[in-house]
Amino acid sequence: MTQPRAAFAQVGSPYYAALAAVFTALVIISNVTATKGVAFGPIITDGGFIVFPLTYVIGDVLSEVYGFKAARRVIFLGFAMNALAALAFWVTVYLPAADFYTDQDHFENVVGAYTQLIVAGLAGFIVGQTINAWVVVRIKERTKERHLWARLIGSTFAGQLGDTVVFCSIAAGAIGITSFSDFAVYTALGWLYKTAVEVIMLPVTYRVIAFIKRREPTYAPSRT
Repeated sequence: MTQPRAAFAQVGSPYYAALAAVFTALVIISNVTATKGVAFGPIITDGGFIVFPLTYVIGDVLSEVYGFKAARRVIFLGFAMNALAALAFWVTVYLPAADFYTDQDHFENVVGAYTQLIVAGLAGFIVGQTINAWVVVRIKERTKERHLWARLIGSTFAGQLGDTVVFCSIAAGAIGITSFSDFAVYTALGWLYKTAVEVIMLPVTYRVIAFIKRREPTYAPSRT
C-alpha cells in the first residue's frame, strides 16, 4: 500500500495573500531596524531582533498549511521587495537634496549600512527560510497531522541556525563588530534569542495554523 501524502491547501485564498504581505513587510522592517547595533551590557545584537523572529512564525504557518513550494514563493517575494527597497533608497541618495535638507550624510550612512545588511539578510533569509520550510514539510510527510510541535521546533532550530550564521558573518562589519569574541556573542545570542522567541510563540502559531486550516476550503487533513 502506498503511503498517503501530506495535505496542503491551494494558494488562491485571501489568507495566503495576507500572510505573504505581512511576511514581506516584516522582512523589510527588520533590515531597516538592523542598521543600528544594540548593546545590553555585554550582550550585542541589532535592532532587527524586535520583529525578525516573527518572519519564521509566518514561515512555519505557510509551510504547514500551503507546502514548500508555496512558502518558497513568498520567500522569493520577500527577496524581491528587499532588493526593490534597496534600489529605491539608493536612487533617493543620488537625488538632489533640497536646500533645507541637512541630513544627507546621515541618510547615506544608513543606506550604506542597510545595503550591506540587505545582502546579509537576503543570504541568511534564503538559506534559513528554505531550510525552515523544507524541514516542516519533510517532517509533515512522515507525521501527517500529528506532532506539529516537532515540525515547528525542529524547523526553528535548523532554519534559525543557518540564517544566523550566514547573516552575522556578513552583517557584523556593517554595525561595527570587529573582534571575534563580539562576533561569537552576536551570532550565538541571535540564534538563541530567535529560537527562544519562536518556542515561546508556539501557542500562538498553533492557533493561527488551526484557524487557517479550518477556513481554507481546499485544505483536507491527511489521514494516518
